[in-house]
Amino acid sequence: MKKVLLFLLLIGLSNGVMAQAEVSGEKHSVATNSFWANWFVQANVVGSSFWGSQEQQSVKFSKLTKDYRTNLGFSIALGKWFTPGLGLRTKFNGVWGRSIISEDKSLNASKYWTLQEQVLFNLSNMLMGYNEQRVWNFIPYAGGGVGRNMSYGCYALGFSVGLLNTFRISQKVAFNFDINYGSYEPSFDGFSAGGDSKLSLKGRDRVINVELGLTYCLGKATWKSTPDIDAMQALSQSEIDALNAQLADLMAENERLGEELANAEQQTAPAPQEPVTITKVVAAPVSVFFNLNKAVISSQRDLQNVAALVAVAKEQGAKLVVTGYADSQTGSAERNRQLSEQRAEAVVAELLKMGVSRNQIETVAVGGVDTLTPTPYNRRATVEIK
Repeated sequence: MKKVLLFLLLIGLSNGVMAQAEVSGEKHSVATNSFWANWFVQANVVGSSFWGSQEQQSVKFSKLTKDYRTNLGFSIALGKWFTPGLGLRTKFNGVWGRSIISEDKSLNASKYWTLQEQVLFNLSNMLMGYNEQRVWNFIPYAGGGVGRNMSYGCYALGFSVGLLNTFRISQKVAFNFDINYGSYEPSFDGFSAGGDSKLSLKGRDRVINVELGLTYCLGKATWKSTPDIDAMQALSQSEIDALNAQLADLMAENERLGEELANAEQQTAPAPQEPVTITKVVAAPVSVFFNLNKAVISSQRDLQNVAALVAVAKEQGAKLVVTGYADSQTGSAERNRQLSEQRAEAVVAELLKMGVSRNQIETVAVGGVDTLTPTPYNRRATVEIK
């Protein structure tokens, strides 16, 4: 048995190295998909080799392929990926097996099934980043459940570990190569080894499976990338610079008009005059950005632009309008409405710190929108002079 386990370990290591060599591309985070996305079904032809609890001696690798141990069967599974690296599947395996009571395969024949819940770890995505075009995914897994020998009317609990390799055929379809080891209570094959053998691997019924088949993805099969806030800021930097330049021009114009008014008052004799009113309103809003599903300001750099706008508003005695938004492509309408309110209030809190009185601030919550591209630009709040 040690040789068998060593053989499985070598397969795992070689697959891991080859999978790492195969992948190239940039890592990125992904957006959370809906509950109905990333489900899959699998169907496989299975070659099984059985080892009974009554066989206390070591079994050579060459004997695992003897016909009195081996049989063909099938497996089917239903599963879901909750992230690109972590998934669950429910797997049924059966139905033709062996109970090792002799070297006559006809005497050993039995019918059985196993049903297990298994946790899948896609190490290709976990270690090298999600890549929907990756040809080879390397997926270790472990699980547990129940088995039944129908020929002898026996139930037994068991566990399994395995290595699932999937090879991309299309976005929805992949080829499976799965090798796994299962260990069950000694009554699984209908013949107990006796004693306290449940606590010992040597006293349990075991099976090694090699499976070939297909995976088909149900619904959405990919994950949408989500750029981080630094990438978003870099993409929109030219827009921010343009707004800063426009704000600077407006402030300079306001200062020039103030100087003209002062000069006019000095040159005019003290006589009744109609009052002169100069009003200058900054029309361009300033944006403050937020991360996905968050109402915490993602970058303090955005507040520098807000502070400049506040200075103009104070000088003019004008009110400020804060408008909160969310992106309509993620979350429910109600959740997006709440997010837009929370984002607006987060900016209001910063305005209060800058010395703006609450009665000089109006807030608007728009909810989910898709007015800007790319989508993360819509996760923001704007500040403008009324």
